[in-house]
Amino acid sequence: MSWGRKKDAVEPSAYQRALGLLVRREHSRKELGRKLSAKGVEREDADLALDKLNRQDFQNDARFAAALARSRASAGYGPQRIRAELATHALARDDIAAALEACDRDWDASARDIIVRRYANKDLGDPNLRRKAVDFLLRRGFEQKSAYAAVRAAPADEDFAD
Repeated sequence: MSWGRKKDAVEPSAYQRALGLLVRREHSRKELGRKLSAKGVEREDADLALDKLNRQDFQNDARFAAALARSRASAGYGPQRIRAELATHALARDDIAAALEACDRDWDASARDIIVRRYANKDLGDPNLRRKAVDFLLRRGFEQKSAYAAVRAAPADEDFAD
C-alpha cells in the first residue's frame, strides 16, 4: 500500500491552496501570492483566487496587519521595527497606522519593561552596559528617545545623560 499521493489525484486549485494557508494563520495578499507562485500557480489564477478570498473576507490585509503588529509588540518589538516589517508586506499606510494604533501600547513602558527584565542583575551605572542596553532597544525597533528614557529609568542608573 502506498502512503504517498495518488498519481491520479486532482491538484488543489489556487483558491483551495490559499484557503488552506489561511486556515493556519492570517496572511497578507502579497505573502499568499508569493506562496502560491512558489507552488507553481499561475499569477492570473492566484490573483483570481486572492480576489475571491478578499471578497469573502477570508483574506484581509488590515486584519493581517493588526494580528502581526499585536504579535510583534507582545514579543517585545518596538513600533519602528513593526512598521518596517508591515511595510515589507506591501500594506497600505492606513492599515499599518491602524495596526500600530490597535496595539494600544505604551511604547516607553514596554521599553522599560524589557530593560528591567534583560538587565535585572546588571549594573547600568557602567557606560558600556548602558550603551549596549540602548543599542539593544534600538535594534528591537524602539525610538531613540524611548530607548534612552528606558535605560535612564532603570533602578541602578540615576545619572545617565544623553
